[in-house]
Amino acid sequence: MSDVGRFRTHAFHRSLRTSLPVAVRGDGVYIIDAQGRRYLDASGGAAVSCLGHSDADVRAAIVAQVDRLAFAHTGFFTSEPAEALADHLAAHAPGDLRHVYFTSGGSEAMEAALKMARQYWIEAGQPDRRRFIARRQSYHGSTLGALAVGGHVERRAPYEPLLADAGHIAPCYAYRGQRDGEEPEAYGRRVADELEQTIAAVGGETVIAFVAETVVGATLGAVPPVPGYFRRIREICDRHGILLILDEVMCGMGRTGTLHACEQEAIAPDLLCLAKGLGAGYQPIGAVLVGERVYGAFAGGSGAFRHGHTYMGHATACAAALAVQRAIADRDLLANVRSGGEALAAALKDRFAAHPHVGDIRGRGLFRGLELVADRASKAPFDPALRLHARVKSEAMASGLICYPAGGTADGVRGDHVLLAPPFIVTNDDIALIVERLAAALDAAIASAA
Repeated sequence: MSDVGRFRTHAFHRSLRTSLPVAVRGDGVYIIDAQGRRYLDASGGAAVSCLGHSDADVRAAIVAQVDRLAFAHTGFFTSEPAEALADHLAAHAPGDLRHVYFTSGGSEAMEAALKMARQYWIEAGQPDRRRFIARRQSYHGSTLGALAVGGHVERRAPYEPLLADAGHIAPCYAYRGQRDGEEPEAYGRRVADELEQTIAAVGGETVIAFVAETVVGATLGAVPPVPGYFRRIREICDRHGILLILDEVMCGMGRTGTLHACEQEAIAPDLLCLAKGLGAGYQPIGAVLVGERVYGAFAGGSGAFRHGHTYMGHATACAAALAVQRAIADRDLLANVRSGGEALAAALKDRFAAHPHVGDIRGRGLFRGLELVADRASKAPFDPALRLHARVKSEAMASGLICYPAGGTADGVRGDHVLLAPPFIVTNDDIALIVERLAAALDAAIASAA
């Protein structure tokens, strides 16, 4: 039993029925608990820790900033780290996303983007635009606005009476949605055209924006779009004049092999939400990258965004994130994401391609997923009552592996997957160990569920 399990804790943890090990130290791709046990972090927590857990340069940047100034409220001051980080992000942003609104995390970034998009239409003289359209099987955060546009059935369920109405179309989920004989591009156009149909049904003059994860993370397990899907989505948004908000909280900041996942789709959104890999877990931070169209409406209108949080633009958080982003650029870590991603994909396919309960292996860069099935031929999921994903997580932790399994993959209730998102510093030896431990955990979990 962990230290937490030995005494009454006053911390209100995520689960009140689980005794958690106490993390005390980081060492590269490992987290070490109070008992000295080492856990290989194969998911970066939740695709957060892209530099691992002991980067000397980032730690030094945090200490240096705290020695100068830890925090100054953005109602009164800007700060050198916030300005420098905004400059860095704007310089490397796709399209015309040249303005940066800072938050303290991904849910805050999504909430800010939704409110910014609504206020944009007020500034533009179209206050009747009040609807968002998003996708089923998506997750955009745990705040009420983000939950409303999200399509994660289990996370939405307790709060449905509180959620604003939003339309949801099919995800771009080729493993379950593409028809036999249908070419990927044709499938992508078919599901993208659901947006066109929904806009027609509700009236384009009422739609604020379409919201999507560029590569779907927590709900589906690293599902990339098929070729041409997002170009079609961008075309539909442009034709109807609605905004495009892309959520790259999990899949962005280098995770898929380019700094922004949408670069691989040859498009840019009007608002791009970032977090997780932005600060790599060294400090809480998120951001919304804002295009000229949206920024210009604010600048030429009321001149203020009617929204804010106390810790937005936090000087120490911005200093940490800037050090993270400089490390990724200066050490050419995106090259390691691409080569490591290929090595991880190959290792997963070698070990699981013929596994009777692995239906799909997918992803991009160091963002990979396995979909688990009871039967490969029919793609039938396991009985959700088995909670196979929870069993996999437990078995993996017992073997010293951190991965990110989740349920509801197939339809929001049934289905299981495992998400992998190791740090960008992962080595081939680490990858071999990840696959070895995951295989053992998966087989043990399936045996225990039989």
